[in-house]
Amino acid sequence: MRLLLVEDNPRLQTLLGETLNAAGYGLDAVGTVQDLHTSAASTKYDLIVVDLGLPDGDGLQAIRKLRSGGLATPILVVTARGSVEERVAGLDAGADDYLTKPFNNSEFLARVRALLRRPTDVIGPLIKIGNTTVNVSNLEVICNGQDVDLRLSERRLLLLLMRRSGNLVPKGVLESSLSEFGRDVSANAVEALVSRARKALTEANSDIQIDTVRGVGYTLKDRSR
Repeated sequence: MRLLLVEDNPRLQTLLGETLNAAGYGLDAVGTVQDLHTSAASTKYDLIVVDLGLPDGDGLQAIRKLRSGGLATPILVVTARGSVEERVAGLDAGADDYLTKPFNNSEFLARVRALLRRPTDVIGPLIKIGNTTVNVSNLEVICNGQDVDLRLSERRLLLLLMRRSGNLVPKGVLESSLSEFGRDVSANAVEALVSRARKALTEANSDIQIDTVRGVGYTLKDRSR
């Protein structure tokens, strides 16, 4: 597997590069937005790791541009920007996971492995599972050619679960990812969102199934498989 690391700090680029190489991954390392776009256009990577604070532009805008251009490669953000609003903005821009600096190398590699395990047909501007599709840019949810009646918060929840299809998503991750503008989302609120999303998907005859792992979180599965 070949990865692209986009990090402008020479020391961090070296340390992360050594960590990934030691884990057996092939790696290209660059330090600018321009080089990110050039590399992504010329090489098919299995994963892109991106720092947001780059010298010639904002990594967040670069991710949006890659996604709008149809890039389906999974993207892991590693950054010092750790507020709830910034994490939500990163995920909404098209990142598949978000890791705040400083972090442990073991967790970093675990995030890398988790993203590399994901099927490629659930990554990109359009995420499709079974007969249900979500448009990442406008959160439109379509099942069997018809719009699914979901509120914005329910659409955001569904997108988060679909991006991690087949994996357990802890309640805490959903709570922090769905919080915005300093307003926290409680565990009870997440449960209510899941319940309403399930009802709407069932009424639309969606292939998507959201299972509860009691006291821990949720998993999303494709019932058609």
